Amino acid sequence: MDVTVLKWIHIISSTVLFGTGLGTAFHGLATNLRGDLRAIVAGNKNVVLADWIFTTPAVIVQPVTGVALAMEEGWPLDTHWILASVALYIFVGACWLPVVWLQMQMARMAEACLESGEALPPRYKRFFWWWFALGWPAFIAMLGIFWLMVDKPQF
Repeated sequence: MDVTVLKWIHIISSTVLFGTGLGTAFHGLATNLRGDLRAIVAGNKNVVLADWIFTTPAVIVQPVTGVALAMEEGWPLDTHWILASVALYIFVGACWLPVVWLQMQMARMAEACLESGEALPPRYKRFFWWWFALGWPAFIAMLGIFWLMVDKPQF
C-alpha cells in the first residue's frame, strides 16, 4: 500500500480515536453531572454506541497501520520512540477496557432505574467516578503518543 495512503489512514484513525474519546468523555460527564435520569440513559447509550462504532475500529486500525508505516518507512520496530508509543498505547488500552465495561454497566443500571422509577444507586456513582478518573491518564498518554508520532525523538 502507498505510504501516503497509510499515513492518511493512520492519522484519521488516530484523530477518530482521540476525538471520540474527548467527545464521549464530555457527553458522559455533562449528562451525568446534569442529573436528569432520562438524559443520563440517553447519554450512556450514545457513549457505548460511539465506542463500538468509532473507537473500536480505530483501536484496531492504529497498530496495523502503525506497523505497516514503520516497515514502509524503514523504522525498526525496536526504535525507542516506537517502543514508547506501543507502551503508551497498551497503557491507554489498559485504561480503556475497564472504561468500556464501566460504561456498559452504568448504561444498564441507569436504564433499570428509569424503568423502575428508582434513583441511581451509590454503585452507579462509584462507577461514574472511576470512569471519569480512568479517562485522564489515557488522555495524557494519547497526547504523548501524538508527540512521539510527530517528533520521533531519538532517545
